[in-house]
Amino acid sequence: MAWRRKVKAVLTVGAGRINFKMVLMSSDRKYLPRRRVRSAVWPCIVAFAGLTACSSVNDQGINDPFEKENRSTFELNRNVDRTIIRPIAEGASKIIPEPVKQGVANFADNLDVPTSVVNDLLQAKVGKAVGNTLRFAVNTTIGIGGLFDPATKLGLPGTPTDFGETLHVWGVSEGAYLVLPVLGPSTRRDALGKVVDYALDPLRLVIPKNKAYIGTLAKVGAKIRDRGRYFETIDSILYDSADGYAQSRLLYLEHRRYNLGQATTDSTFEDPYAK
Repeated sequence: MAWRRKVKAVLTVGAGRINFKMVLMSSDRKYLPRRRVRSAVWPCIVAFAGLTACSSVNDQGINDPFEKENRSTFELNRNVDRTIIRPIAEGASKIIPEPVKQGVANFADNLDVPTSVVNDLLQAKVGKAVGNTLRFAVNTTIGIGGLFDPATKLGLPGTPTDFGETLHVWGVSEGAYLVLPVLGPSTRRDALGKVVDYALDPLRLVIPKNKAYIGTLAKVGAKIRDRGRYFETIDSILYDSADGYAQSRLLYLEHRRYNLGQATTDSTFEDPYAK
């Protein structure tokens, strides 16, 4: 079957921001195969790199032009949490031993390291790329596939990063605040980053398709573990705050900007939306 790629891309530069939209479909409106999607992502990356000089990072305050839609998605996510995620996390925290939960979280974190290495290289941070590579090698071998974390004890704590941060390094503004279904708080830049990270994940090239679900289950398990770990904090944001939407928005933006070096807050609060 011959595939014909349809790419619709709109790049609008103005006021220091870039708006981006790209649609990838085959001639019969089906999704492109994995390799086709990955090959089509690279032109997008190059386009952003070329427009770096046209975009200035000035991410201060709250840019939320889609607040009405975001609030609707926030309510959807809150209902999903109330009816599904919260009960599962509460039960798992009581039944599953902590070492097992920690092992699942370690395994899920280890799966993300190769993507961090790719982004380190795109950010020209060779030292961090080497450190993350060594961490992945140690935890995958000595740590039995990442279930354990001997790398941290050996002085290789790792420095997680993503394509959203890569775009920030390239000078792309964070764009409007978004709330993604199930995934939660984000921005236009970080939402695009999630898509690119998925497409460029090196492990997708080596893990058999019939085994890919293992990584997905591990990451879901890690999120459920985090939900149980920050049980009271998340409950206070979602259900006890006068405006849970505004509170979660503020926490996400402050933490994200702090991690990117854009904020100088000295708060020691551990943000449950950090990942």
